[in-house]
Amino acid sequence: MRALTWQGTGSVTVDEVPEPAITAPTDVIIKVTSTAICGSDLHLLNVLGPFMHKGDVMGHEPMGVVVEVGSAVEKLVPGDRIVVPFVIACGYCYMCTRGLTTQCETTQNREHGTGADLYGYTELYGHIPGGQAEYLTVHNADFNAIKVTSGLPDERYLFLSDILPTAWQGVKYANVPDGGTLLVLGLGPVGQFASRIGRHLGYRTLAVDLVPERRAMAERHGVETLDLTDDLLEQILDRTDGRGPHSVVDAVGMEAHGNPVASFAQSAVGVLPSAAAKKLAQTVGVDRLAGLMMAIESVQRGGTVSLSGVYGGVADPMPLMTMFDKQLTLAMGQCNVQRWTADLWPLVEDPSDPLGVMDLVTHRVPLEQAPEMYELFGAKKDGCVKVVLQP
Repeated sequence: MRALTWQGTGSVTVDEVPEPAITAPTDVIIKVTSTAICGSDLHLLNVLGPFMHKGDVMGHEPMGVVVEVGSAVEKLVPGDRIVVPFVIACGYCYMCTRGLTTQCETTQNREHGTGADLYGYTELYGHIPGGQAEYLTVHNADFNAIKVTSGLPDERYLFLSDILPTAWQGVKYANVPDGGTLLVLGLGPVGQFASRIGRHLGYRTLAVDLVPERRAMAERHGVETLDLTDDLLEQILDRTDGRGPHSVVDAVGMEAHGNPVASFAQSAVGVLPSAAAKKLAQTVGVDRLAGLMMAIESVQRGGTVSLSGVYGGVADPMPLMTMFDKQLTLAMGQCNVQRWTADLWPLVEDPSDPLGVMDLVTHRVPLEQAPEMYELFGAKKDGCVKVVLQP
């Protein structure tokens, strides 16, 4: 089958790879009908590259049609249409029963000190083949698969795999008071949804991004936007009675603009020999923290900062004196996708499309064009906000 594979720092190609197989009786195989490129996929091209293997199949936002089922699968049959959460969980362990599926104790990667298995996301998270491919093995399918029974288009449901619940969790973790103000940093796919969710839940929502097309998209959904300018902090304070917003969602993470030293360090790690790069990433790895620092500076005293953007550093300096003095709450974590499906399902099926799931995709292309789309998305060119690949 054809699949997008990791070939080295900054390099992905579409190649022939072996077709997936049923490896456990709880597996199913799907023919992928839609699969998206996520902002966190870009991290695999540089910062997290030391934990990738040449030929790894990328991607963790797929949906498709079941073509084969394992002998222990009870809820799915060939022909069923499903969305695949990026998190692989069991559904019955201590963590899963508490809604923390990303900490699943059945698929947890204890040898690396990391959480549950994830599709297409490095040896740190199980080294599981991803979904930017023609076919995919879906593990623990009865618990993880989200079954679609309507004839609505894929885009109504596809983002339940990752970015929509990630944004929902980010806003929920932000603990915005009723009638409060939410600031969203970054208007990539997660930031777009987080800002719309904020509006849907009744909050005044501000959002920051340097790309005009991304700001324009957010404005279509009633979000107040700000450019990334030198006086950004002053602008935020001016719009919030000098106190700052009650809560901030950082939807940027380690890819934040600013800090050229950290940017150089991230790039340097990616070109070192594998063993040395892993060691460096796990001991002195750093992130570009401009987004997080702005969140901490701008949020009002007693407020909450919620991290939805991915961070991968282990030696990041934090302004603990400021955080303590301002009495801030910091919330974060990989999205527990399965926990939020019931909340989001009515919203994605609502004919009025309250979260604008049909107003996010800017590029729909065949799988073969994936490498150029990675480049386009990473460079934020051509108004690119969200890419959907069709194998």
